[in-house]
Parts: sequence; C-alpha cells; structure tokens
Amino acid sequence: MLLDKTSPIESKPLRLAFIENPTIGEEEILVRIKACGVCRSNLHMIEGDWLGRGFPAKLPIIPGHEIVGIVDSIGKEVKGIEVGDRVGIQPLYHACGMCEYCLTGRENICKRKLITGQSVDGGYAEYIKAHYQFVYKVPDSLSDAEATPLFCPGVTAYKAVKYSNPAPGKIIAIFGVGGVGQVALQIAKLWGARVVAVSRSKNHLRIASKLGAYSVISPEEEDVVKYFKNINYADSSIVFAPSDKVIDQAVKVVKPGGTIVLAVSGSIKEFFFYEEKTIRAIVIGTRQDMREVLKLAEEGRINIIVEKYRLEDANEVLRKLKYNEIESRAVLQP
Repeated sequence: MLLDKTSPIESKPLRLAFIENPTIGEEEILVRIKACGVCRSNLHMIEGDWLGRGFPAKLPIIPGHEIVGIVDSIGKEVKGIEVGDRVGIQPLYHACGMCEYCLTGRENICKRKLITGQSVDGGYAEYIKAHYQFVYKVPDSLSDAEATPLFCPGVTAYKAVKYSNPAPGKIIAIFGVGGVGQVALQIAKLWGARVVAVSRSKNHLRIASKLGAYSVISPEEEDVVKYFKNINYADSSIVFAPSDKVIDQAVKVVKPGGTIVLAVSGSIKEFFFYEEKTIRAIVIGTRQDMREVLKLAEEGRINIIVEKYRLEDANEVLRKLKYNEIESRAVLQP
C-alpha cells in the first residue's frame, strides 16, 4: 500500500500497487511479511501531521513499522540469521553505531537513525528488506499477529514503564489505555505497581479492568485530579493520549518528587519547580529494549489483543483508528 501524497485518511491516500521486490545488500535480508501492525503514528504521517519533522522522508513510501515475517533471502555478510527464520522489525530500522548516543546505549535517539515506514519503505507490503543487525527472532510460542504489536506498542510501553520507576505498591497513572497503554498496564503490574487507567473510551476501560487495573477512571464522568488527591496522589504517570489537557492532568496527579513520562508531543501548562517532579520523554526503543520485551512475551507475561484485517483494507483500518473504533491493536496481513 503506497502513499503518494499526504492527505486526510478519508480521501483514501494509500493505493494498492505492484512493485519490484527490494534488492538486498551484503548485510541485508529480504523478509516475506506475515503481519504488520497499524499505529497511530502511521496515521499522523499519512495525513501530513509530521511534515515539519521531515516525515515522510520520501514519496512514494510504504508505511508500517511493526512487522513479523519469514526470511526469504540473505546477503553474503549476514550472520546469525538463516533463510526460513521468523523475524520481527521495529521502528528503529538502523542507527549509525558511531555517535555519542549509539555508543552510550541510546541508539534510539541517534541523529542519523532511520525509521521503518517513515525514512524507508515499511511493512504495508508483502516484502521488506532490513539490516540483519536490526531484526529479532520471534518466539515460537507467539503467532504472527500476536507477535507483531510487540515491535512498537510492546517496546514503547516497556520503555515508558521503565522510565516511570515502577516498584511494588507504587501507584502509576496511565493516561490512554489503547493498544500501547494496555501493554504498559501489564508491564507495570509485573513490577508490582498498582495501575490506575484513565481513558475517555469505555471499551478501553473495560479491557483495562480485565487486564487487572487497580481502578479505572473516565474523565467525562469523574474529576481525575480530585480522584488522585483522595488516594494521596500517584507516584508516577505515563501519557499515551496526545492532549495538552491530559498532560496537564498527568502532571497534577503526581506527588512531589514523582515522575511524569510523556510518550506524546504536547505542551506543559503549569510546572512548579519546588515540587521537584521529573518529566521524561520516550521515543521508540533500543535493540536491547526490544530483546527484553521479547523475553517477557516468550514467558507468556504479555498478552496483546489484536484485530486482523487484510492489507488492502489499510485505508479503512486507519480511518477506524482515527475515530477510536478499534479497541486494541489492528494488524494487517497480506
């Protein structure tokens, strides 16, 4: 599914096209795609929201950055990967490996990094090429569709929870419990934290309850800040909802000395230095983060609910995502 020009998803900007398979280099592999997740960031790029950030970096482009497939062929310098292996590809398509960020374990913010489906062609297709050092073997215990979301919401949620300083008994407020927030809830619980899920979606709150949230709150039915004041505030908060109002609430509900983790862009309205709160941002994950997530999934400690769709239905799936008509994680399958 090719994007020729950014435009509202209602105009169906993605078109089904037939193109040549990518040609691989000596350190690259060709992957036959079995499934690709649909992320809200795909929607932002397709609709032109990220043109100011330089994405898409080229047109036409194939979107999609959470991918599972079978290795079809390999370059002669590839090591540790064989034809027939099942592998996953995450948003971090490649990093330079030589800058201060790469050399200090922060390759996800490398200034020369490439992003799958934004800098280079992604996973809304039948085939993709990738550098062998930036793919991951997928545990046999997971189906293609189940494994796919690990490569974006899985690693994003994992990194966000790590940054929130989870611990047994601590209260973590998660704002936005869609596909990513649902994974973060499960991971925070693995550290023994009590999760309060905040969402406008009744369906998402219902799923959060099933996943073991300590409590759930709808901002349309309850004063969020007042709720947390009554339980002596949260130790930390994580924001997956792209809203300045939500960010403001996330800052206010955290006790002095606590941490606010932002996985979205936005503005902070009010911040008091004397409360010594910490604000951290996260963007995608490193290769080590990704390996740690796959280990948890292999042990059966993460369960991501998916909805399966045909690749050619990508425009409609993205429209449904835009209007919050998808409860969990949508996955496209060629």
